[in-house]
Formats: sequence, structure tokens, C-alpha cells
Amino acid sequence: MRKIVAFFAVPFLLLAFFPGLSLAQKAEFTFKVHHFLPAGSNAQTKLIQPWADRITAESGGRIAVEIYPSMQLGGKPPQLYDQVRDGVVDVVWTLPGYTPGRFPISEIFELPFMAASAEATTQALQEFSQTYLKEEFRHVHPLLFHVHAPGLFHMVSNQVKTMEDLKGLKVRGPTPSATQSLKALGATPVGMPVPEVPQALATQVIDGALIPWEVGKALRIHELTKYHSEAGGDRGVYTAVFLFAMNRNTYDSLPEDLKKIVDKNSGMNIAQEIGQAFDHAEIEGRELAKQKGNVFYTLPPEEVKRWKEATRPVVDAWLESIQKKGQNGKELLETAENLINKYSNPTTK
Repeated sequence: MRKIVAFFAVPFLLLAFFPGLSLAQKAEFTFKVHHFLPAGSNAQTKLIQPWADRITAESGGRIAVEIYPSMQLGGKPPQLYDQVRDGVVDVVWTLPGYTPGRFPISEIFELPFMAASAEATTQALQEFSQTYLKEEFRHVHPLLFHVHAPGLFHMVSNQVKTMEDLKGLKVRGPTPSATQSLKALGATPVGMPVPEVPQALATQVIDGALIPWEVGKALRIHELTKYHSEAGGDRGVYTAVFLFAMNRNTYDSLPEDLKKIVDKNSGMNIAQEIGQAFDHAEIEGRELAKQKGNVFYTLPPEEVKRWKEATRPVVDAWLESIQKKGQNGKELLETAENLINKYSNPTTK
């Protein structure tokens, strides 16, 4: 974080009430926010930009926010966590799963067939984080943990209706659990950050990808694939955990009144809203594929059961691994499942 030394244009509302006022005169701090998706992505339009607008408005312009999408400040997506930890930037939006094994407890929400809606799972994850993820993410100040809606298979030329249809196909997986699940289902998993997916599909380096609909528009997935298969029922094949985090020194250096503004726009205060936004963002991506005439398939219950049985070793491997780290894996898993059920059924809240 740095003090403002140059002139910046102020938001329209501030200008309306304070004609002639410049942000250089008003703002005390500038937050540099770095992430790996394009500016038009839902990550920026549904989360980062609205958050930035609120922080600026509610601070009366004392905080300014600069957003740098598509890794414009340098580095690669897996380096974002270290960038915010080390103070290279003030805030990042990233996937902890891009650095496998580094944040093992958070991986619990990425296990196969754990995820419900983004709204329910985000709230469950955020509540879970307040007890179980503090140590794992102690080097940063988390603003929000969230997930996307359950992801699905987007395939170039192979329709997936059964496990057997996946045999030998090269499919992009976003997280360690997802790649392990793909292998268990008979596919050949290919791990890569999501910005690399369009090129890999276009050049047939991969036959398909596991991603949600919401990111499809920004990556033109509806143009690059033809077949889309998802699990039926109330749980998806997978989701990915996202971290929206601030540099700890940046947060600690804020005066108490500005900390309260950041806190008001963090954690459980925004979890439901962001989850709903990511659920709703699925609609547009799906509609674009429909307009192109793509083919959709929903796995029936009996096939979903086969997939769950086939991927159970992935869950067991996580339990064994976390147990070796001194954690009670069964308790963590039960807690996460109970929280997802809690937020999936509003009457139990």
C-alpha cells in the first residue's frame, strides 16, 4: 500500500457533492488489486469492482482502489498469494489450489461431490474458515473465501455420458482434487490455470475442461467446445476455492475507522451476496452455449452413484494426508458437510 502522490479522477458521486475536489487531495491510501482473469470476468464485475466501489464510497474517498486484471503487474497466477503476502500488491483474488499441498485444509471444499450451490457452499466455507483456516492463511488478511457454482465437463468433440466415455481423454483439471478425480474416472488429467484453457482447447492440447459456466463467457468456452455434461442431483462434480485477501501490513496500518469499512465489506457480511452472484452468472454462460446449438447432458442418478464410488479414494487420500499433518480429517469433513447442508436448507440456519 502507498500514499497517493499523483492526481486521480474522483468517482462521479464525490464530484457531485464536492465540485473541484481531487482524489489526490482526498484519498489517503491506494489499494492495488491483482488477479488473473480479464477485466470483463465475473470475478472482477461481480466481486472485485463492486467491493472497490463500496470501499471508496464508504470511506468518503479516503481509500482509492486500482484493479489490475490478467496479471498486468507481472508473474503467473500461482504467484499471487506470495505477491500479497510479501506486499508486492495490497489485495489479490486467487485460487489456493494453484499451489498444491500448500493449503490442505481448504482443499476439503474441493473434494469430489462436496459442492452444492455457490451461495450455500460459499457461506459454509466462510463460516468454516473462521475456525479452521486461520492458521493456514495466517500470513495474509483474508477478506473472503468463496467458490463458484459446481463445475462441469466442456468437451470439444466427445460427449460424456458415462465414465467409460472419459477413458483416455485429456481433460483440464483446476485443483489437485479435480485432477485426482479425473484420473479415478479414467481420464488423463492435465493441470493448468484457467487463462491457458482457451489456447489448449483451440490447439487440441486437451479434449475438454472442467470449469463452471460463469467463466465460460470470458474464455469463449461456448465457442471452443460443443458438448457439456454435468452431474444431476444436489451436489456437483467439483468446485474450486477462491481467496480474496489483503496484505496483513496493509490492513494493520489502516486507522480503526477504515478497518471497520473493510471489515463491513468482508467475510460473512458479503458471502451470501457473492455466492448468489456466482450462481446467477452461470445462466449467461449456459445461454450462450444454447444459442450456439451446443449439446447438453445431465448424468442420471445411477451414473452419479458410480462416479461417487469411483472418486471416493480421492476423499480417502485427503483424509489420510491431513491425518498425517496432525488434523482430525473426519471431524473436518463432517463439519464441512454439515455447514453445506445448513446453508443449502435455510430452515436449518
